[in-house]
Amino acid sequence: MQLHAEPAGTVDSPRRAAPEPLLSLHGIGKRFLAVTALQGVSFELRRGEVHAVCGENGAGKSTLMKIVSGQLQPDEGHIAFKGTRTRFASTREAEAAGIAMIHQELNLVPHLSVAENIFLAREPRRGWWIDRAKLQAGATACLQRLGVDIAPAQQVRTLSVAQRQMVEIAKALSLNAEVLIMDEPTSSLTETETAQLFKVIHELKRAGVGVVYISHRLDEMAHIVDRVTVLRDGRHVSTDDFAATTVDSIVERMVGRPLEDKFPPATRVPTTEVLMSVRGLARKQVFEGIGFELRRGEILGFAGLLGAGRTEAARAVFGADLPDAGTVQLGDQVLRIRSPRDAIRHGIAYLSEDRKHDGLAIDMPLVHNVSMANMAAVSGRAGFIRFKDEEASARRFVDSLAIRTPSARQLVRLLSGGNQQKVVIAKWLFRDSRVLFFDEPTRGIDVGAKYAIYQLLDELAAQGIGVVLISSELPEILGMTDRVAVFHAGHITGTLDTRSTSQEEIMHFASGRPARAAA
Repeated sequence: MQLHAEPAGTVDSPRRAAPEPLLSLHGIGKRFLAVTALQGVSFELRRGEVHAVCGENGAGKSTLMKIVSGQLQPDEGHIAFKGTRTRFASTREAEAAGIAMIHQELNLVPHLSVAENIFLAREPRRGWWIDRAKLQAGATACLQRLGVDIAPAQQVRTLSVAQRQMVEIAKALSLNAEVLIMDEPTSSLTETETAQLFKVIHELKRAGVGVVYISHRLDEMAHIVDRVTVLRDGRHVSTDDFAATTVDSIVERMVGRPLEDKFPPATRVPTTEVLMSVRGLARKQVFEGIGFELRRGEILGFAGLLGAGRTEAARAVFGADLPDAGTVQLGDQVLRIRSPRDAIRHGIAYLSEDRKHDGLAIDMPLVHNVSMANMAAVSGRAGFIRFKDEEASARRFVDSLAIRTPSARQLVRLLSGGNQQKVVIAKWLFRDSRVLFFDEPTRGIDVGAKYAIYQLLDELAAQGIGVVLISSELPEILGMTDRVAVFHAGHITGTLDTRSTSQEEIMHFASGRPARAAA
C-alpha cells in the first residue's frame, strides 16, 4: 500500500516516554463459560506511542481491549492507568477517565444524524435544550480533522460502511482521550482515507496520546506503529519494537507456523463464455451507464474510491436497491429482478460489506444463519426443518472454514468479527449459486483466515461459478482477480486485465482519468 506518512518512531517522539507506562495490564484472564478467551496476558502502553496488537480471529485482541474500555470485567489480573490500579465498571467510566475505543463493529444509531452520533449523551446544551449550533460546529470540526466530506446533519443510516467508520473515528476523537483504542479502523477505508487517518494518528502521538492499534492489514503498520504485541489462543506470545521485526515473523507468531504466500496459486481457468452481462444500469444520482461482463470461471474485481458506486451497483444487480434503468442477463435469459428473492431464485448471491445489518441474524444461532438462504435443503415435504441435517450442514462449513465456535448452536453475536464474516460466507456457499458478489469478504479477518477464503474463491471459480470481488485493498484485487472494473463517480472508467496492470494504473482510472498521460 503506497501511503505517504511519516516513519514510525522518528519525528513523532518530541516527548520522552514517561518512566511509568500510561496503561498497563497484568495477568489478565477472561472466560466465557467453557471457553478461555484470555489467560495471563500482560501489556503496556506508553505515552505518545502506537502499540499494535496482532493475532488471528479469536486470539483475544478485542476481548482484551473491551476489558480496558470497561465493556467487560476480567476474571483474573488487574489494570493500572497512569500508575493507579483501577477497574472500569462501564465504558462511560473509562471515557470519563480518558480511554476511548473505536469498535470494529460500528456502534452508531442509524436514525440519528452524524452530529448527534458523534456527541451522543454528551450533547452541548443551552439550559434544558441541546445547543444545535455548537453540536453542528463540533461535529464539523471533528470531520474536517479527518478530511472527510460528510454533512453533520445527514442521518447515519444513509451512509456507506466506510463513511460510518469515519463517523465512529470522529466520535472517538471528540472525546480528547489520553488512550485511544482503534479496532480495525481502516478495514473499510480506501488508501486515501487511510492516509488521512494516519496523519491524525501522527498528530495524536505528538500530543502524547497512547494509541492501541488492532489491524489485520499488517503492511500498513510500518507507517505508524512503534511496538507490536502478538496474541495467540488468548495468550501473550511476544512484544517487540516494530522496527526490529518483520511482517513475516509477526504472521508466523500469529498463526504458529510459516505462511509462505499471501495468495494461493490459481487453479481456475477462466473461459470466454459470458455468464452474466449487465448493460446500462442506472440509479438516479448514484450511478449511470454501468456495464460489465462476468465470464464463467473468472474472478472479476470491482475497485474504486469511497462513493464510486461499486457496492451500489452490486446491490442493484441483486435487487436490494432497484435501478431506474438497465438490463441484467444471465446466460441467454434476461432477468427481471425486483427483490433479493428474485436474484437468489436465479442463482445470484450477494455477501454484504455490512455483515451485522445485511448479512446475519446476530441473535440467532450459527446453524440457522447458515441455512436461512436455503431452507428447502434442510426441510421435509411438509416444510418442517430436519434439525439433524441442518446441524450437519452447518458443522461441515464450521470445519471447512475453520470457524472458531464452541458449538454450531452458538449465538452469532458471541462470535468474533472475523468468524461472523465466515458464517455469512457459509450461508451463501450452502446456496447453489451461479454468480457470487463478495463485498469486502476479508474485512476484519486475519491473514491465516484470509488465505482460506482466497482458496474458497478460487475453488468456486474453478467450478465454473462467476465471482465478483469488491475490495478496497488493491493488493487483494491484484492477487485474486482476473480482470478489474474500476469505478469513479458512479461510472466504470475502465476494465483492466489484472495480470498486465498495476496499483498505480488502477488508481489512475479510479481518479477519473481513463487515459494515462505519456511519461
